[in-house]
Amino acid sequence: MNIHIINGPNLNLLGVRQPEIYGHETLGDIEKKMRQRFEPTGVALHFFQSNSEGGIIDALHAARYAHNADAVVINPGAYTHYSIAIRDAISAIQIPVVEVHLSNIHAREPFREGSVVAAVCRGRIEGLGWRGYLLAVEYLRDILEPKS
Repeated sequence: MNIHIINGPNLNLLGVRQPEIYGHETLGDIEKKMRQRFEPTGVALHFFQSNSEGGIIDALHAARYAHNADAVVINPGAYTHYSIAIRDAISAIQIPVVEVHLSNIHAREPFREGSVVAAVCRGRIEGLGWRGYLLAVEYLRDILEPKS
């Protein structure tokens, strides 16, 4: 199973940027925890981070069309609230996508409450810190595994 985890702007600053909101784990720490949990079970994880909207769109396209990803976990960061282009890319790749946010975006500024990508995602997890990624991959693994 091949799952891509795509992270948007400023997530490269995890552990330093507002740890009271985002926690103390770095993006590298999260990647390590995820690999330790899933690689022994046969789930291949591929991580990508970009501060650029175009980079995220290219990563979504590549996940599906160049790397034959089975699914994507995405934390679009601030693009969550206004990027129709990322929304369209998620819709275009036609594989399951789960939206993840480290913080509870409904407990923050009002402009963060809306998500333009949620409607084209299979599901959404927020406010559980790095464990949101864990739950997203577990869900995707469960829906993608052949049933016996």
